[in-house]
Amino acid sequence: MLEKLLGSQNVYFQPPASVKMQYPAIVYSRYNIDNAHADDEVYKQSLEYEVIVIDSDPDSEIVMKVSRLPRCKHERHYTADGLNHDAFKLYY
Repeated sequence: MLEKLLGSQNVYFQPPASVKMQYPAIVYSRYNIDNAHADDEVYKQSLEYEVIVIDSDPDSEIVMKVSRLPRCKHERHYTADGLNHDAFKLYY
């Protein structure tokens, strides 16, 4: 799904520092597991992922595409190493 939004295979799951990424890119990682409890048991689990769009373009159309995903919330924007980063939380 993320590769389709990006239009390339520059999508990385928890990449190690040794991986040389190509930009624009999307980096994602599991952030949290939210358990719902009843009767002392877990009856539902939701996985939360952090999804970061990295692009040299501060007005990247990729950011808007990711922001339209169901159960997605924009968390913050920041710059690092001359690249723009937009971080989202995505719930499944």
